[in-house]
Amino acid sequence: MALSNLAISTDILLTGAVYLGLAGVYLVVIPLALLLYLKRRWYTTGSIERALLYGLVFAFFPGMLLFSPFLNFRPQMRNLD
Repeated sequence: MALSNLAISTDILLTGAVYLGLAGVYLVVIPLALLLYLKRRWYTTGSIERALLYGLVFAFFPGMLLFSPFLNFRPQMRNLD
């Protein structure tokens, strides 16, 4: 049995790395950046910006599900001194 038959070609490794990189960007990087932007602009966005953001939320929904348990968009407690 030749050793070249057991080795994985570099094309397959490169293709797998590209797919893993794209999956990481789609599931982790863009949704996390979008959530941080939403948290910062939640109370000040205009209607057009909010519609565009909701479109991005829909487009990156699987990644948003990964981070949704860690979100807290409730208003901060007021100090009533």
